[in-house]
Amino acid sequence: MTAGDLVAQALKARTRAYAPYSGYQVGAALLTEDGDVILGCNVENAAYPATICAERVALTAAVAQGKRRFTALAVATRNGGSPCGTCRQVMAELGPAMVVYIADESGAYRTTTVRDLLPDSFDSDNLHP
Repeated sequence: MTAGDLVAQALKARTRAYAPYSGYQVGAALLTEDGDVILGCNVENAAYPATICAERVALTAAVAQGKRRFTALAVATRNGGSPCGTCRQVMAELGPAMVVYIADESGAYRTTTVRDLLPDSFDSDNLHP
């Protein structure tokens, strides 16, 4: 699957977002090591802390389906906004070597990595003395 194909899937997922409060729809498409694509979209809630971002929807859905190895994640927003800090931390936990494509609504995207988005991340090594 090409980066453009994965971005197209993220744009498709974006149309499914539930964003009645912010109006900021986000879609994500997660590519697993075995070639499956898991979609996610942001789901807002009137109790704002209960909102979940598209990236975490895709990652947690993949884990629930038994997937544990990921190669790429495409994120699509109106303006090419970057993943939030919480999503970056979850991405670092579940897919530290992933390539990340950050796209705007036209499909134009830039390429980065999880490590570039969250250098010196907190990980399981920090939990052990």
